[in-house]
Amino acid sequence: MLSSLDIGVSGKAYASGQALTMLETHRPDVFLADTGVNNGGITGPALVRAALECVPSLRVIAVSASAEPAEIEAVFEAGAVSYVVKSARPEDVAATIRQAFDHSIFFARVEAGGPAPEREVDDVAAHGENAVLTPREREVLALVAEGHSNQELARMLWVTEQTIKFHLSNVYRKLGASNRTEASRWAHEHRLLGKVEAVSAEDSQS
Repeated sequence: MLSSLDIGVSGKAYASGQALTMLETHRPDVFLADTGVNNGGITGPALVRAALECVPSLRVIAVSASAEPAEIEAVFEAGAVSYVVKSARPEDVAATIRQAFDHSIFFARVEAGGPAPEREVDDVAAHGENAVLTPREREVLALVAEGHSNQELARMLWVTEQTIKFHLSNVYRKLGASNRTEASRWAHEHRLLGKVEAVSAEDSQS
């Protein structure tokens, strides 16, 4: 998969200590780190932080079997640029690696195979009718629809911009939206904007 992206592999490690030594030696551009495996060394956010101490310019992509929001947010707070759940399809992993260089938001395709075709707003609205957004996702979407940037959202919600990108990617996937404009239009059509305060209160209790 990495070869298909024209990415060379500097090395492979099976323990965090070995990985950190290799990072110092090879100083790669990307570190695909399994943050959930403990082979006698550090794991999770601590591994991300240690890797960035070795190579400050490193782009760390965390890989884990966990999809728990708290664990994902902790890894982003530590400095990871992307998060991949182990059950992700290879093409989604490849897109996540590209995102690490493009600084763009990636969301898994709804359609099977090939790039997602352009969709009309009506299709997005129909796809989103059955979307189950979490309280935080509804809050983020409502604020995006009001015109706030990712940087503003991060400051307003006391999280990192990477966390905002993670929530937005989930929103896009669930709504079948391709961008902020489509998602914002869905929020307006479903009168989500007036519910921001209620969502915030609900989220703070969850």
